[in-house]
Order: sequence, then C-alpha cells, then structure tokens
Amino acid sequence: MIAITQAGVPLLVAAVVLQWWPRQGRESERHVLVACGLTFLLGLALNQGVLLLIHRVRPYDAGITHLLVARSADPSFPSDHATATFAIVLGFLFNARMGKAAVFLAGAALVVLSRVFVGTHYVSDVLGGILTAVTAAAFVRIAYVRGTRLDRWVTAVL
Repeated sequence: MIAITQAGVPLLVAAVVLQWWPRQGRESERHVLVACGLTFLLGLALNQGVLLLIHRVRPYDAGITHLLVARSADPSFPSDHATATFAIVLGFLFNARMGKAAVFLAGAALVVLSRVFVGTHYVSDVLGGILTAVTAAAFVRIAYVRGTRLDRWVTAVL
C-alpha cells in the first residue's frame, strides 16, 4: 500500500501520456487524453481553492491513525490523490471510453484506498476529492469541444 500511495498517481499519468500515439483514431483519442489532462489540472486547481476555505486536520495529527508515510504539510480535505486519479477516470468516462475508464478506475480505487490505509486521509477526504474531479470533468466536458480550432491544434501536436 505504501508503494501504491507513492507511485500510483505518477504511474496513472504515465499510462495516459503513453497513449498519445494511438494506432487508430488519432485525433479522437488525443482529444480524450487532453480532456483527461485538463480535468486533472482543473481538479487540482479547484482543490487549492477548497483548501483556502477548509482546514481539516489530518487523521494522524488527530491521533486517529498511525502514519505509514511521510507527513503532509497541507490540510486533509480534499484528497489531491483522489482528485487526480478520478479526474483521469472521469475524463475517459465522460468521453465514452468505458473500457479505459474501467481500467483506470481499478488503479484509482487502489490509490485512494492506499491513502486511507497509510493513515493520511479520512474516507470523506477521498469522497471530497472525487467530487472535485466530477466537477472538473463536467466543466471540461462542456468547455473543451471536439473539432474546434483549439482542439485541432492541440491534437495535431507531435
């Protein structure tokens, strides 16, 4: 669980990035990957706004859990790991890539479970992070439209 909590997000991000060169449907697949990236970034930005308003003490500081990893300097709510991993899942899901969403859901579930297991988050922190990811994914789905000039330019890179 310690390895998953430390390497889970970078591995999921790498798995998304490595899909940039698909064999088929290049523009369509790249659009979805950009949507995942935008959702990831927007979700983490939204978390920073929430952190300004809510200063929840981490469970190990409250004496509720025993910490198995290094201490974190920021408040507990919402979980950035949950936001980041579920942003990827929802990026695929909101763009009708059900198979990929399911695969990434398995990875995201492991990551968020590991965050509770290692003592750094409450379950509600994880749920708050997922809610932030849903909000970001909905906004990106509305704002980042396939086939626009910006989309064509971004998906043509490399």
